Amino acid sequence: MEQKTITLNNGVEMPLLGYGVYQVSPDEAERCVADALSVGYRMIDTAQIYQNEAGVGSAVKKSGLSRDEVFIVDKIWISNFEGDAPKHSLDESLRLLGTDYIDLMLIHQPFGDRYNAYRALEDALKEGKVRAIGVSNFYPDHLIDLCHFSDIVPAVNQVETHVLTQRIEERRYMDELGVKLMSWGPLAEASSELLNNEILLTIGAAHGKTVAQVAMRYLLQRGIIIIPKSTRKERMEQNFQLFDFSLTESEMQEILKLDTGHSFVMPSHHDPEVTKMFMGFAPRKGK
Repeated sequence: MEQKTITLNNGVEMPLLGYGVYQVSPDEAERCVADALSVGYRMIDTAQIYQNEAGVGSAVKKSGLSRDEVFIVDKIWISNFEGDAPKHSLDESLRLLGTDYIDLMLIHQPFGDRYNAYRALEDALKEGKVRAIGVSNFYPDHLIDLCHFSDIVPAVNQVETHVLTQRIEERRYMDELGVKLMSWGPLAEASSELLNNEILLTIGAAHGKTVAQVAMRYLLQRGIIIIPKSTRKERMEQNFQLFDFSLTESEMQEILKLDTGHSFVMPSHHDPEVTKMFMGFAPRKGK
């Protein structure tokens, strides 16, 4: 099936549909990524904190595909935001992935010394170690603030997005800045509230598609990049069958009504308890 792409603000072409390896164990990562590539996925999303970069890199290398055929997304974790740590951790990610460059590198959280980490990504972009840079889990105020103090506008913001949490207002600010929205958790972590939704069931029946396929097709039609995850090849194949049907405008409007207007999987990053949790990963100044 033909791959659909989206053009980032620096001209780089990125697949709209990829495969995510969040919570895929290091032992299973190589097999899962190999399966995903055999199905047809050409974007793989990993992160330093997932501890499966080596498996991702090994699968890509053994796939028989040329490096430029696979779009790799990675993320610097908050424990690597201080001083020279972003640069060193990026070099380590390149080593683990077995590649000379990463297609899109993100800073994973809007906490800690995110300005220092982002400046390191700007340098890496200029050095050719990455092709595009961005952020993850940034709310509009985080994003506006970072852009004000940066030379390069992030190409992507990866944040929880699905039919129950559609980021309508946040998307307005991203569009103003030229930042593409990338969804993690496009199925709300297989939430029963999403998978048993009557509106999605009805629309799915009309198209001969599953609820999951309808929910993800909705995001794609809104120009949102998605990275569904499954360790089962048959589910990977189902998640890949999203470009052989389209939702009507009336169906899109029905799904729009499902938006709750708030995070569903992850509590708000403005919640002080969430901040306290992430501070457990960030090294304290002078310690």
